[in-house]
Amino acid sequence: MRITALETIRSPAFANLLWLRVETDAGFVGLGEAFRNAEATEAYLHETLAPELLGRDPRPVAEHRERIGRVIANRFMGTPSRSIELRGDAAVDVGLWDLLAQSLGVPLHRLWGGPVRERIRVYNTCAGPAYNTAPTLGWASRLAEPGAAAVGPLDDLQAQLDDPARLARSLLAEGVTALKIWPFDRFAKATGGNEIGPAELEAGLAPVRAIREAVGPAMEILIECHGLWRLPAAVRIARALEPYGIFWLEDPIAMHRLDDLRRLKEATGIPIAGSENHGTAHWYREAFALGVVDYAHFDVGWIGGLSEAREVAALARAFDRPIAPHDCVGPVMLAANLQLLAAEPHGLWCETVRAYARGWYREVVEGLPEPKNGTIGFPDGPGLGVRLAPGFLARSDLSRRRSELGRT
Repeated sequence: MRITALETIRSPAFANLLWLRVETDAGFVGLGEAFRNAEATEAYLHETLAPELLGRDPRPVAEHRERIGRVIANRFMGTPSRSIELRGDAAVDVGLWDLLAQSLGVPLHRLWGGPVRERIRVYNTCAGPAYNTAPTLGWASRLAEPGAAAVGPLDDLQAQLDDPARLARSLLAEGVTALKIWPFDRFAKATGGNEIGPAELEAGLAPVRAIREAVGPAMEILIECHGLWRLPAAVRIARALEPYGIFWLEDPIAMHRLDDLRRLKEATGIPIAGSENHGTAHWYREAFALGVVDYAHFDVGWIGGLSEAREVAALARAFDRPIAPHDCVGPVMLAANLQLLAAEPHGLWCETVRAYARGWYREVVEGLPEPKNGTIGFPDGPGLGVRLAPGFLARSDLSRRRSELGRT
């Protein structure tokens, strides 16, 4: 089997996302995905990686990973987490694993000794249907203001500020017993994360208090901070949250500042989740050894793919920490997370966004399980178990670019 073409697909309706199809002469097509900076990642895939992949057997995934690492010269130190290179590498790595398992006719998790469970618990990240779909970085992509118009019936981003009690009740009615909100983010811009005043602190606590008053301990509350705060403000926020039984505090500061993380851990009893923002295996080795991360919350697409994710998961087993991969990005990454979680005993739960899982994820791919009664199953088809939907591929607004064997 040989790789005959790499095709990338973009749509203005989902402008942050890039899909990769790795075609072979055996008829198998591997699927990958990259999130944010889609055009730049597309250029890297075709200009740098395609010449290294075309004509080669896709099945020795580890060999490809090492060779690609050499091509971009010390990828982890020279191209840190979330770089264009790692996004492109991740899309290829996921696609190659997909091809390997397809060629053997088994779901990907079978190659890793799974499944260790039939289903896994989900938590709901309280985003809305349009969250992260436009190519907007920074504040505009992740903030809502109280009283703004909702975007569709499942705009949990708006609900977390306007009616958090109703939000919690609606999730519990679906069997979901954990949610993630970011009520403090909108206050970080004014001071650059240097401080948070009493009024802003109280306003940030209000949704948390409303959820606890509405449903008591029936709902786990996860607090996302997107790495926006410096240590003194993060300590103040954490201490204010302690009476509310917060499950984890996610990315409270810039997560490469391991000494500051240690000081934060000393100042609060709330467990720390990290990190969607910074998280190759090199970083996790140091973070676990220092005891500053309690839950490994990495993004498969931002750390180099499933190969790197499996190394992080192995470190988590060695340090006896749970893993909880990040997904607020795209349906292929959710499928990759599910394949990993199916085979990992240290898998805690699966991050989902109900507005995505019931909405545009269904438009883009086929074969993706839908959360039900607070849990989700695993794709059972060969490889990742998901494919781009024919209806999506038939869209008239798609931008497609191909690199083919024998053509320059």
